[in-house]
Amino acid sequence: MNILQKIRATTTLKGPIFIPTLTFVGLVAIFCSIFPEQAQTTLNNAKLWVFAHFSWFYILAGSIFFLFLMFLCVSSLGSIRLGADTDEPEYPFMSWIAMLFAAGMGIGLMYFGVAEPMLHYLHPLQQGLSESERMKDAMMTTFYHWGIHAWAIYAVIALVLAYFGFRYKLPLTVRSGFYPLLKNRISGFWGHLIDTVALCSTIFGLTTTLGYGAMQVNAGFNHLGMLDGNSFGILAVIVIVAMVLSVISAISGVGKGVKILSEINLILAALLLIFVVVAGPTLFLFSGLTENLGYYFSSLLELSFRTFAYEPENKGWLSNWTILYWAWWASWAPFVGTFIAKISKGRTIREFILGVLFVPSLFNILWMTSFGGSAIWLDQQTGGALAAISGNTEDLLFGFFNQLPFGLIASITAVVVISIFFVTSADSGIFVLNSIASQGDEGAPKWQSILWGALLAILGLSLLYSGGLSSLQTMTLIIALPFMAIMIALCFGLWKGLMVDSQYSGKKFSQGSASWTGKGWKDRLEKIVNPTDRKDIRRFINQVARPAFRELVEEFENHDLTARMNFFEGKNPKIEFEVVKENLRNFLYGIECQSRELSDLVVEDSNVPNIDESKIYEPITYFFDGRQGYDVQYMTKEELIADVLKQYERFMNLAMDDSHNLMTADVENMGESSDNNMQ
Repeated sequence: MNILQKIRATTTLKGPIFIPTLTFVGLVAIFCSIFPEQAQTTLNNAKLWVFAHFSWFYILAGSIFFLFLMFLCVSSLGSIRLGADTDEPEYPFMSWIAMLFAAGMGIGLMYFGVAEPMLHYLHPLQQGLSESERMKDAMMTTFYHWGIHAWAIYAVIALVLAYFGFRYKLPLTVRSGFYPLLKNRISGFWGHLIDTVALCSTIFGLTTTLGYGAMQVNAGFNHLGMLDGNSFGILAVIVIVAMVLSVISAISGVGKGVKILSEINLILAALLLIFVVVAGPTLFLFSGLTENLGYYFSSLLELSFRTFAYEPENKGWLSNWTILYWAWWASWAPFVGTFIAKISKGRTIREFILGVLFVPSLFNILWMTSFGGSAIWLDQQTGGALAAISGNTEDLLFGFFNQLPFGLIASITAVVVISIFFVTSADSGIFVLNSIASQGDEGAPKWQSILWGALLAILGLSLLYSGGLSSLQTMTLIIALPFMAIMIALCFGLWKGLMVDSQYSGKKFSQGSASWTGKGWKDRLEKIVNPTDRKDIRRFINQVARPAFRELVEEFENHDLTARMNFFEGKNPKIEFEVVKENLRNFLYGIECQSRELSDLVVEDSNVPNIDESKIYEPITYFFDGRQGYDVQYMTKEELIADVLKQYERFMNLAMDDSHNLMTADVENMGESSDNNMQ
């Protein structure tokens, strides 16, 4: 067996997903490496085109995701469980919350924790604001970018993966969310296309994050005197070393060690947060957090739909901040969503949405308040010490630590945290890429992890070479556009799946089965396996309903009540038992022949006998008050009589209560009765 045959025998990669992805990523990498100037120009033009034509779509999509999730949360659909109805959560509540905190941490918070609030403060959207107003707007904008909307984008993908994966037993891939829309076609071309777009989006989202990480690690080493400069060669070494470590982690089977390392890293990040709160303006931060939260939530609706349609001078700001963020979050959604989905089996949809939207968001807000609020306060106290280095965004974190006691220790800790996040993010990213390209198959051979690590490194370096971080952001922006459209479609698929789920779970036994004792079960089975037609319904009406109603008429007349039986011939025959009242509406219990379309799956299933037509016919009840009826075909004459009497008893109990007069009074003859009384 040659090498090629061994690869084919061991790989879990699906050709229709992997080959188009590899081709696209390879062409981008080659173009950026061989023609860096032309690539930069092309990418800039593409970015401007997307900004000009689709900025509104990114904003609207993000808001739709948030509103859609909140609607599911407050509706009855929120009670549906992610898994079987009897499934219990795999992780205790506090452990699940802790893992959601972990999902909220990463390179992004380390990179932007100081930088973004400072940049918004130094370059406000509105001119002429006071210091306090600039600071408040800076924090609110930062919360908007890192808060609920970001996690709504993640939550949509995570909820779709968890719901269809655990409830429908489908693979944990994006295509599974299209099952209600495409049915079995998700295994064909359209399913492959959806997963290909998701895979490409995840690859470029990961490379953008790794680009941020490489630049900040480089800045940290420069600050500590371990490196000098930020040339492409230095960045290349950092990326290659980080990817080698990530691949070794992915293929060595030391998952437990990596897990421990990640937990240690979270502890270090938490210690950094506590250090900043204690060493910084503590009381100011607590007061600021309270006011900032109120300002953020009160402005949330306005922020959600802000496109600056009437302020074109601010559209450049929107494009370079909010739109890029939304594209970045969308590209990371399959990555973060897969992690969240895997830990959320057994949770209800309501619990899932509240946890995923608010737990990480509140943590991010706390982080940004502590780092960003302290940085702005220190800049004010030092006469612009941080403003002086704001041109180098990656240096701001270490410049901020310089203004605090034990700044060197804090900077060393930050470099360690960023480096570990760099490696663990890439390691987890390789796992998710394998999962998407393999349609959820987790038994990937080691060489696939090496392949993905090399691909991420090559792509990241080629884009950095052609235009630095801007090129990474642009590719993320472009590939996230079709994926945003896919996410909108996923909302429709999820909605349809949930509606069918709700109806399916709420489906009750037919009225004729509710009180059945098992008598005559062979006859019942024959009726179940042989779908009824019009002849069967006529036979039921003539042999069961007519004798039952005739006996009821006779017995009601024995009690001095006026009752009658009405029969209507026709294509769909029906029969009625009616009790005539003077001041009340007449009691009516009717049965009519109704048709119902059968599922194509049942009609085409060779293992379901005796079904040749796409319709069946059923005797369905109807009542004087328009209530929904039910199938009575399995009832005997005595059971049908008992059912009529139950409905009549209900009618009389309601009629005796004045609060139900609007429904039980004889409205049609009320005017005639009044005229007679006047005469």
